[in-house]
Amino acid sequence: MSADGAGAAGDAVMVTSGLSKQYGAVRALDALTVEVGPGITGLVGANGAGKSTLIKILLGLVSPTGGSASVLGHDIATHGREIRSLVGYLPEHDCLPPDVSASDFVVHLAMMSGLPRVSARERTAEVLRHVGLAEERYRPMGGYSTGMKQKAKLAQALVHDPRLVLLDEPTNGLDPAARDEMLELVERIGRDFGIAVLVTSHLLGELERVSDHVVVLDGGRLLRASRTDEFLDATGSLLVEVLGDDAQRRTGEALAARGLVVRPRGQMLVIDASGRADVHDLVRDTACELGVGLVRVQADHHRIEDVFMAAGDSRGR
Repeated sequence: MSADGAGAAGDAVMVTSGLSKQYGAVRALDALTVEVGPGITGLVGANGAGKSTLIKILLGLVSPTGGSASVLGHDIATHGREIRSLVGYLPEHDCLPPDVSASDFVVHLAMMSGLPRVSARERTAEVLRHVGLAEERYRPMGGYSTGMKQKAKLAQALVHDPRLVLLDEPTNGLDPAARDEMLELVERIGRDFGIAVLVTSHLLGELERVSDHVVVLDGGRLLRASRTDEFLDATGSLLVEVLGDDAQRRTGEALAARGLVVRPRGQMLVIDASGRADVHDLVRDTACELGVGLVRVQADHHRIEDVFMAAGDSRGR
């Protein structure tokens, strides 16, 4: 990924240059310049950050106020039809006709994408099986759960064998089990099927799990774009979890008395381990002396949330 990191320009599936979108006094995108390469790219930001606006511009559904963009080498200003033929799209909001079955719906959209009827039915049966709707494919979608509706939307995005899929908040409204299932499907699309994926979410931890690259937006501006593992580099600190009567407080005070910088984070202690080769031994010995249970000691890693926190701190100065 470029703009801080994702692949060479020849490999790019999406490129924007100074892309802006104004809705009256509201600037949804602000001179966005970013490049997205193959694999799974997470587009992260709070509601209103510009994620959906970007996707609609890339599909040619909304015109930008300024700047330019290309998708799979096609200019959005002049080749919208070609782009839409090569891209699958899962919209954020419910758009399913309630009295139509998933099978009929996906077949119809496959034919609209140019597939003959026989091929459309074959492809529909295949993608509905892949997303887990094989047994429910003839039921009217009005009776589907939220998770099933999201799967139906995913199936229609895949049925014409696209080179890129744009998934706008695919886990929105799902319970934890259905969310995990959807994220597994997103991983399969990128890893097993070899289709480039741009997936949006306001839940940061989700995209850490499945993305090869992450693009972070805030108020229509690019905060950072890089490989996911670069976001998650070690911080130089240790996370320590202990069990026992008032164990966290007592352990933290004892480690601080030994010269370590310690702070709580939820049920964990965060210990600054930089420049201390003996920190693991100190943690172990302290736990033994206090008689607390040492559950785990592990390296602390940066999180995507840290990007937003850093941006907030810089604005507050």
